[in-house]
Amino acid sequence: MDLDLGTIKDYFTGLQGRIVGGLESFDGQPFRSDAWERPGGGGGLTRVIEGGDFFERGGVNFSHVMGAGMPASATAHRPELAGRRFEAMGVSLVLHPRNPYCPTVHMNVRCFVALAEGKAPVWWFGGGMDLTPYYAFEEDVRHFHATCKAAVLPFGGETEYRRLKEWCDDYFFLKHRNEARGVGGLFFDDLGADGSTPFDSAFGLTRSVGDAFLDAYLPIAARRRELPWGERERDFQAYRRGRYVEFNLVFDRGTLFGLQSGGRTESILMSMPPEVKWRYDWRPEPGSAEARLQEEFLVPRDWA
Repeated sequence: MDLDLGTIKDYFTGLQGRIVGGLESFDGQPFRSDAWERPGGGGGLTRVIEGGDFFERGGVNFSHVMGAGMPASATAHRPELAGRRFEAMGVSLVLHPRNPYCPTVHMNVRCFVALAEGKAPVWWFGGGMDLTPYYAFEEDVRHFHATCKAAVLPFGGETEYRRLKEWCDDYFFLKHRNEARGVGGLFFDDLGADGSTPFDSAFGLTRSVGDAFLDAYLPIAARRRELPWGERERDFQAYRRGRYVEFNLVFDRGTLFGLQSGGRTESILMSMPPEVKWRYDWRPEPGSAEARLQEEFLVPRDWA
């Protein structure tokens, strides 16, 4: 199969619909649909829930944007493509449950194409998913990683899974804090850009990751949704959410690309949690559940 943007777009829009349907059934409340157009070309559909029965805030975005010149975030490590027209499309989601015992989760799958007259298109895929617990449970983390691994194994086996798992550990890392954002999962980018990966394989892996999301996350949310919590847990959740905000605004490629390419700000920043706190030089009590997160879970491990 050759590059077919129509087929890719159909997959992404279908994936958005399937995921939103699964999340609405789980929460019990509907997502708001907000279609938008981008000045300069393209648009998308933002699906958002706020104040749900389970999700305090969640968003599942589809976007398809194009432009006359590549944004700086896309050419920083590929300067030979500067000046080309581009098309970019994908699905990106972030879910923030209200219950501190239920983890925040992120998933993204995307395709990028650089175009120039008289030259073959340069395309690549990227994506992944990662889990950010506040009060972590080993069985939940193992389930998430096992589902991620199963999605990758048909497309490169154990070696490819290890590569994408380690890439995720390296990527979702707050350098200024010297700590991980969460417990990792999968991350990949530039898949196909150098011509070494056939289109079928690159698109196949991307679909496999997207299709695995609900199975990776909803069983964890179902196990923890009824756990009682109080002010202490809620306060710690808000503190750790601050790390999420710091990463998304300082390091996240998708956020930077969206803002640099003139994307819709409301849709790009729907990933921000609705309530968050920062404290000066705070340390958890030794031996506490809050300390256990840092000491046992925010350290790369072979969870699968």
